[in-house]
Amino acid sequence: MPETFFEWVLFLLKEYWPLFLQGIGITMAIAIIGTLIGFAIGLGVALLRTIPEQKNPVVNVIVKIVRALMAIYVEVFRGTPMIVQAMVMYYGFLSGMLTGVPSLWKGILAAVIVISINTGAYMAEIIRGGIISVDYGQTEGAMSVGMTHWQIMTHVVFPQAIRNIMPSIGNEFVVNIKDSSVLNVISVAELYFVTKSAAGTYFRYFEAFFIAAVIYFVLTFAVTRILRVIEKKMDGPDSYDIQTDETKTGGAA
Repeated sequence: MPETFFEWVLFLLKEYWPLFLQGIGITMAIAIIGTLIGFAIGLGVALLRTIPEQKNPVVNVIVKIVRALMAIYVEVFRGTPMIVQAMVMYYGFLSGMLTGVPSLWKGILAAVIVISINTGAYMAEIIRGGIISVDYGQTEGAMSVGMTHWQIMTHVVFPQAIRNIMPSIGNEFVVNIKDSSVLNVISVAELYFVTKSAAGTYFRYFEAFFIAAVIYFVLTFAVTRILRVIEKKMDGPDSYDIQTDETKTGGAA
């Protein structure tokens, strides 16, 4: 049997690498799916919360009710821990609705739902902040040429807002990779859960969780670097030439 710390690390990696690989796969799948669905939810909520006042009093009341419901959703899911949300979703809603579904799939479904809804609450505020950050003069200019609220959002405001909030979106994805560890309470076989299983066999918790810490760091570091490359691509080149009639003709008069 291994004796030193690093001998145990290498032994656990050799013995349980398929388990660690499975945990990485489930962690990344839940984080990616949850972030994408959460972004879609957040986008919808942010757009609904930015609908302007309506002239029709009935429609205006409906808009205010929708805004209030969206605000409640954001406050509830931002104001409660994800681990509590996971317990409520798994043992509350899904236990009664999916009685014939195996616990494994019920746990993964609960994990995706919780990550998505939780991310959606944070994304809603991020996107709303990005929309507000765009100069209102551009909205006024678009309104002056007869564009509707939807056209202004999709063609003028949102393309600029998405660039402003890209770092925050990337940060949410990184947070989801790490926060997926709380899903072990509903027996989702993500990285933390499988690490705990590997550690319990030989009671080598320090070495096993040292491996998990390195894996989490590598995942988040790689994702952060990839997102920075995407941000630079969206920024375009650092220097560019303004095309004029003179530059097009090579400076000839």
